[in-house]
Amino acid sequence: MEEGISSIKHKFNRFLRILGPGLITGAADDDPSGIATYSQTGAQFGYSQLWTVILMYPLMTAIQEACARIGAVSGKGIAAVVRDNYNKKILYGVVGLVVVANTVNIGADIGAMASAMNLIVPLPFAFFALFFTAFVLILEIFTSYPRYAKILKWLSLALLAYPITVLIVGLNWSQVLKATFVPHIELNFGFFFILTGVLGTTISPYMFFWQASEEVEEEISQKRMLKGVPQITKKFLQDLRLDNAIGMLFSEIITWFIIIATASVLNSHGITNITSAADAAKALEPLVSTFPHSGFLAKTIFAAGIIGIGLLSVPVLAGSASYALSEAFKWKEGLSLKLKEAHGFYGVIIVATIIGFFINFVGIDPIKALVFAAVFNGVSAVPLIFLIAKVAQNKHIMGEYRSGWLSTSLVWITFITMALSAAVMFFAINRG
Repeated sequence: MEEGISSIKHKFNRFLRILGPGLITGAADDDPSGIATYSQTGAQFGYSQLWTVILMYPLMTAIQEACARIGAVSGKGIAAVVRDNYNKKILYGVVGLVVVANTVNIGADIGAMASAMNLIVPLPFAFFALFFTAFVLILEIFTSYPRYAKILKWLSLALLAYPITVLIVGLNWSQVLKATFVPHIELNFGFFFILTGVLGTTISPYMFFWQASEEVEEEISQKRMLKGVPQITKKFLQDLRLDNAIGMLFSEIITWFIIIATASVLNSHGITNITSAADAAKALEPLVSTFPHSGFLAKTIFAAGIIGIGLLSVPVLAGSASYALSEAFKWKEGLSLKLKEAHGFYGVIIVATIIGFFINFVGIDPIKALVFAAVFNGVSAVPLIFLIAKVAQNKHIMGEYRSGWLSTSLVWITFITMALSAAVMFFAINRG
C-alpha cells in the first residue's frame, strides 16, 4: 500500500517538474487583452464564436510546440535563428513586428490593471498605471522571473471564477455544445474584427518568442548546454510537448468558460458592448449574488484575475521583445543575468514598459485598447507564423528534429486560418 502511494507521489512530482515554459506561456496567454476580447465576444455574439476554442487548441499547440522545439534544438531564440540563417531585412521585419505588437499589448494590459484596481480603490487611473509599471519593472529586473511567476500563479486562480459562474447560472447545455462544435460565421466587419482578435490574443507573437527563449533558459538551468550546443534527447522533447499541450489546454478551457459566462450573463440580458471594466465584471455577479454587496465582490474577483494575469503577462511581453532585439544585435540576454551583466536586454524591457505606460494617455479607452491590441496581434502574427513554419521544417537548422507531416500541416493551417480572418476583416472595412 505504502509502495503504491509512494509510486503515485513520485509520478505526480515528476509531472509537476515537467511543467515549465509551456504552462507559464499558456497562463500568460489569458492576459487582460485575452479576457477583454473573450468577454466582448460573449457579450456581442453570445455563444456564436465558441467553436473557435475547438479550432484554436490544436493550432496554438502546434505553433507553440514548433517554437519551443526551435529554441530547444538550436539553443537560440527565434530572432537569433533568423539572424544566423536569413537576411537582415527579414530579421529586422520580424523583430520590428514583435516589438511593436508587444509594446501595444503592454500598454493595454497596464491600462486594464489600472482600470480594474480603480473598481475597488477610488484613486486616479494615472496613479495605478504608474504603480503597476514601476512594480513590474522592479520585480522583473531584480527578481527571478520563475520565482515571481510562482507567486502570481496563485492570483491567476481568480480566473476559475468563470467556470464556477457557468456552473451556477444554469445553461442550455445542448445549445452550448452545438455552438462549440458547429461553426457559425457572419460575413460582416464586426464578426471578423472580433474573430481576428480572438485568434490574435490566443496565437500571439509574444508567445512565439517567449517560449523559444524560455526553452533555452530551461536548458541552461538544467545544464543541458555543452559549449553552446544543446544536449537534448527524445525524452526531453516528449516532456516539452507534454508541458506545451497542458499549458495550451489550460488556456483554452479558461477561454471557453469566459465566453460562456459573458454570453450567459451579459448577452442574454441585452449587454452587447463592454465599454468599461465594470461592465466586464458584471459577468461574475451571479457567482456572488447571495452575498451582501455582491456587485463590489464581483468587481474584486474580476480585478484579482485581471491584475494577477496582467502582472504575469506584462513581463512576458516585455521580455519576449527584449529577447528578440538582444538576439538580433547579439547583446547579452536572459533573465538569469543581472542588470549589470545585460544592460541592453534590461534596457529594452524598461523602454518597452515605459512606452506602454504612456500609450494609456493618448485618449484610448482601456477596454477598447485591449481588443485593438488583440486584433493587432492577429494581423502581425501572420508573417511570423509563415517564418516559423519555414524554420521548423529546415533540416539545416533542425536536423533530425525538424517538423513532421502533422506539425507542418497544423502550422500551415494556422497560417491560412489567421491570414484569411485578417483578409476578410480588411475586405469588410473596404466594403463598408
